[in-house]
Amino acid sequence: MSFRAFTVSALGLLWAGVAFSAEPGMVFIPGSDFARGRAHEHPDSDFAYYPNPLRDDRPVRTVHVDPMFMDETEVTNARYADFVKATGHRAPYHWVKGHQPEGKEKFPVVNVSWDDAVAFCAWDGKRLPTEAEWEHACRGIAEGKMYSWGDRNPTPKDAVFGVQDPAAVCGDRNRNYFGLCDMIGNVWEWNSDWYGQKYYEVAPERNPQGPGEGKYRVLRGGSWFDQSGSLQFLTCSYRSWARPNERSGTIGFRCAKSVSARTRSGVR
Repeated sequence: MSFRAFTVSALGLLWAGVAFSAEPGMVFIPGSDFARGRAHEHPDSDFAYYPNPLRDDRPVRTVHVDPMFMDETEVTNARYADFVKATGHRAPYHWVKGHQPEGKEKFPVVNVSWDDAVAFCAWDGKRLPTEAEWEHACRGIAEGKMYSWGDRNPTPKDAVFGVQDPAAVCGDRNRNYFGLCDMIGNVWEWNSDWYGQKYYEVAPERNPQGPGEGKYRVLRGGSWFDQSGSLQFLTCSYRSWARPNERSGTIGFRCAKSVSARTRSGVR
């Protein structure tokens, strides 16, 4: 964990008033109220033809999420290979004879469905983050901003985008406020929620979990495939979705973990 991530995590401990210790590979995210949704204007939002689905990140509303832990990186091929070996779960379809691509151990696993991601997180003693948790973790203290670093357009030091393939996780790119890698770009990340176009209008103010049912699951963060003309996909607030059985070279995931009573007491 970086010094910055450690510092932020330590502050989170003070805010919470309890003793937390993140397990290796995870970062503590303090609980907080935050303004969820798109505060900036989209260039086309005032035009009559602006499609209604792209208004799904409004209204901006303050919601609360409890403290949690989140994987520092997107789940890698190496971690997923351990899961496949231990459980017999299906491998991504592009893995030749079920083996991870050689030399790509530190790259994010892709071509995994929502159910695959859920199964991995459960095996690892974790879960997928909710959409609200993901946005809070992505933003850090950047409320009302387009990106976790502010409103300037991303550069290759901030995110993997506009390229031909994903990159190894973290690399030499900047981490966000909480010390997380690649929350923006590299691969889209599955969230636990069903997608609801108007959910922001009716979501509870504490720990929203998403609609009770739906056809699509939420994706957040954008990917390597997004070009300079589609930077809105890379913003903290942009919401995408896919059918749960979708397996794509642009989609991966990371896991989260709730702060339990045992963790609060310092017992692991």
